[in-house]
Amino acid sequence: MSRTTPPRPLDVTALFPQLAPLARTATRLHPRPGSPSVHDSSVGGPLLWPADEPWPHCDEPHEEYGANAGPSPEDVRLLRRHRAAIEERRRREPQGPWATPEELATDTRLQAGRPWPEGPVAMLPVAQLYVRDIPQLRTLGPSEADLLQVLWCPFDHPANPRPVLFWRSVAEVTDILGAPPEPSALQFSDYLPDPCLFAPEQITEYPNFLELSKELQEQLSDWNRWQAAGSAVDSSYEPAPDEFYLNHLSVSPGWKVGGWSNWGLTDPMPRRCPACGTEMEPLLTIASTEWDGGTESWAPIEDQAGDPLPPGNPPANFTGVVLARGYGMQFHICPVSPEHPFMELIQ
Repeated sequence: MSRTTPPRPLDVTALFPQLAPLARTATRLHPRPGSPSVHDSSVGGPLLWPADEPWPHCDEPHEEYGANAGPSPEDVRLLRRHRAAIEERRRREPQGPWATPEELATDTRLQAGRPWPEGPVAMLPVAQLYVRDIPQLRTLGPSEADLLQVLWCPFDHPANPRPVLFWRSVAEVTDILGAPPEPSALQFSDYLPDPCLFAPEQITEYPNFLELSKELQEQLSDWNRWQAAGSAVDSSYEPAPDEFYLNHLSVSPGWKVGGWSNWGLTDPMPRRCPACGTEMEPLLTIASTEWDGGTESWAPIEDQAGDPLPPGNPPANFTGVVLARGYGMQFHICPVSPEHPFMELIQ
């Protein structure tokens, strides 16, 4: 499997040379449904977890809303299988019926949720990334580490799942944990990733418009400066050419490693390391959608042969993960030491 980002509509540094020194490499991960093993870089797959290392649990308090929490992970998997079966029947027989009575009864029962868990909650595997597949990680993590693992508590803290990161050396994992524990319930089914494999691809990014100097912002907002690019610039952006830069030339959407931070829920904010005060750098972005109606130019060439915007809410969501009604979680780490606390932002 491979995914290829189409060339950008134009070389933005030819029009705005001040952007050239701000270029950064990002690795788009392009998660797509698959059947990963512990030896694969993946979303929602099994982790290469040492058998003699305790599985992480969340022991922080969880606020209870309503009589029950959400469904269990296995309930969610069954509900998603039913949904896929219904969609397939709808495609084959548009006049229906699409759901069986058994499916409807089971779905009604499972959607009622499970009791709120008591005590520590087993964390969910979210992603693991091998350095051999994503070499950019070698410059971001500990020198001896060649694997990054991400898990989170499937309950809000206070408004999103609480994540943990583990860097490890693959050679040190000799006996692998075969059946890790799962939480008895999830606050939201969107916190359970569908198993996906990655198709990593390195690209070049430029800063979000809001992180640029006032001088550059003014230049990018001047439609006359874009005229040298001719028809490569979509004329519908004439009232706001900075939006053309934002949507098509700066920060890529979707799951990725490195690059520049995306902003949208808030304006840019300081990301200072709590241990040493150094400005932190983007490590990993977990996204609710791989692209949307405004960023379709980033859709990989291989995906454009079919539906340019795969259906769903949000669209182009292959992992099943939805955060903050369609935003993403961005992890930042300290460039001085990856051992310093990380920071996560919802944007």
